[in-house]
Amino acid sequence: MSSIPSRKAPAAGATKAERRRAVAAEKAAEARRAERRARRLRWGGTALAVTVVAAGGIFFATRGGSGGSSSGSAGEPFVGGDLHTVSVVGSRLFVGGHEAAASSGNGGRTWREVPSLRGADPMGWARTSGAVLVGGHPGLYRSTDGGATFAKVAGAGAVSDVHGIGASGNTVYIASPVSGLLASSDGGKSWKTVNAQAGRSFMGTILVDPKDPQRLIAPDMSSGLQTSGDGGKTWQSLGGPMGAMAAAWNPKDINQIVAVGMNGAELSTDGGKTWEQVALPKGTSAVGYDATGSTLYAGVLDGQNAHTYRSTDGATTWKATA
Repeated sequence: MSSIPSRKAPAAGATKAERRRAVAAEKAAEARRAERRARRLRWGGTALAVTVVAAGGIFFATRGGSGGSSSGSAGEPFVGGDLHTVSVVGSRLFVGGHEAAASSGNGGRTWREVPSLRGADPMGWARTSGAVLVGGHPGLYRSTDGGATFAKVAGAGAVSDVHGIGASGNTVYIASPVSGLLASSDGGKSWKTVNAQAGRSFMGTILVDPKDPQRLIAPDMSSGLQTSGDGGKTWQSLGGPMGAMAAAWNPKDINQIVAVGMNGAELSTDGGKTWEQVALPKGTSAVGYDATGSTLYAGVLDGQNAHTYRSTDGATTWKATA
């Protein structure tokens, strides 16, 4: 993940808008630094072993909590130094991290890398009426074959540094630490700025109400969850864990929301009015429901690989998917 340097205080005589932008940029930068610190603590038990000098080469091996390797395996796909997302798109389960993404067509028992997303740093996924969209540091990527292959979006639809994304139908929202919150009404072919300050510290999948695409919920790394009822023009706090990095709602009951933050995870069954702590697998950094709402997936970074779990009883008990 690319680091974001601290911003200097606005110069004397700066306009009010410039001061707001500087404050928002610094909050986003601090949130990214906090995320990196939390990631290091979360997999601080991971040891990097530098071993075996042979044939003129130095070989590096990573050792995670359950023995994952950088080359990945059937049950632990390689994602790199961070695990940002666990998402179900159609019949595919995806995981994405700093260096790679992988998909599974059998609920996480086996995985296959998505080569076209190598280096894309997937942070959030969205499905429009005709495509699957993925956002990351390099920009926006689109798939028109259900997520099998992706191409970086160019032209009018291109956006840089996408940290959050969500969609319903052809209404798409993206959040960027550079541009704030943008919206598209044509499936991501063109964009307009909705709020240049909001969204700069959003992360992951933005939840968009399928019955009312003006209603949004977004994880905010500088606070908890944020919600909007007017398509992102204005936002209010919805609660949930501080330093929110991921959120998912049950597609069959969107009042049931699970959110993951820097200090754990919380569950709401009333649309965010009240929250309670929920026990996810230790080290969980991302969650996602399947299309039926009967299975909740959780992802844990294991070295440089993703280890996934599933719960079919509302996050009460968990089993490894492989």
